[in-house]
Amino acid sequence: MSELSLKEKLFLPKKNGLSFIIAGPCSAETESQVIETAKQISACEKVKVFRVGIWKPRTTPGNFEGIGEPAFDWLRKVKKETNLLTITEAATPEHIEICLKNSDALDMIWIGARTTANPFSVQAVADALKGSNIPVLIKNPLNPDIKLWAGAIERFQKAGIEKIGAIHRGFSPFENIYLRNLPKWELAVEIKSLFPNIPLINDPSHISGKREYIEEIAQKALNLNFDGLMIETHISPETALSDAEQQLTPKDLTELLKKLKFRKSTSDNSEFLSLLERYRDQIDSIDYQLIELLSKRMQITEKIGKYKLKNNVSIFQLKRWLDITETRKEFGKSSGLDENFIKRMLQLVHRESIRLQSKIMNSNKIN
Repeated sequence: MSELSLKEKLFLPKKNGLSFIIAGPCSAETESQVIETAKQISACEKVKVFRVGIWKPRTTPGNFEGIGEPAFDWLRKVKKETNLLTITEAATPEHIEICLKNSDALDMIWIGARTTANPFSVQAVADALKGSNIPVLIKNPLNPDIKLWAGAIERFQKAGIEKIGAIHRGFSPFENIYLRNLPKWELAVEIKSLFPNIPLINDPSHISGKREYIEEIAQKALNLNFDGLMIETHISPETALSDAEQQLTPKDLTELLKKLKFRKSTSDNSEFLSLLERYRDQIDSIDYQLIELLSKRMQITEKIGKYKLKNNVSIFQLKRWLDITETRKEFGKSSGLDENFIKRMLQLVHRESIRLQSKIMNSNKIN
């Protein structure tokens, strides 16, 4: 069997493959900017893929929207002068046609968050890629909809694309927060659970929005066993025509990757595995007890619902709810649990209690 190419190794499970590290500028601005950035990035051995936006979907017209097709000549020079693979974003069938025409300059494409949010756009791009088998990395949609993200992945799978990855770039917040986008890590974990055999890559640049938060986000992703990172990098971030505040210099990128702790997926140490298995057995036992207790709680909730129906009393009781949240949060805090965790857990339980009592009220049956 011939030795696997770098591109093939990147799509292997992490324990057998490489960390999937992608870096490069938000957008291709000039030939010198692209090539010099790539050369400096290539000095960092952890980086395997050079990213650059050739077409830039901007929220409002009049902003820099990318160089377009001429930038492929710059990528050819990048491939000639460095050992990096190349990737760019494609959002339309026309983009795909141009990418495939310039396949000697391009190794992969990514699908942006705005495209992923629209199934019609995803299907059109997937149809345009049929028969090409170029690797595709799919960013999460702007809004936290796991079905949209999963559906986009499935559309490319059905189009016959064999090498697929997912990029977690966070979700647009409804209000201003210190990060540009909400990570909502639980959705990234869920997409990995749905597609365990594809690489999951974190984009700390778009989640952070500012350079100072990139290390924090990147390390958390590695702690959660992500397969890699996509980090925006520019030789002169302060002059960048897009996303200036979230891009690192190649030097800062190198320092960041040295500081980050890359975690193993597992360990071959027998003592570690044995103790881990014992801890997991304890967690399994506690989980089943929790579910059993929740079931008993809901049985009592149903009795309360019937009692309220019999006495024509409304479901929601504000005083009781405030008392529950306050006392349980205090007890949770004294037990070493985070108040926000207790609050979210209670909200889920309360929502299910209201659903059960509403069902009873709507049936109008006491027995």
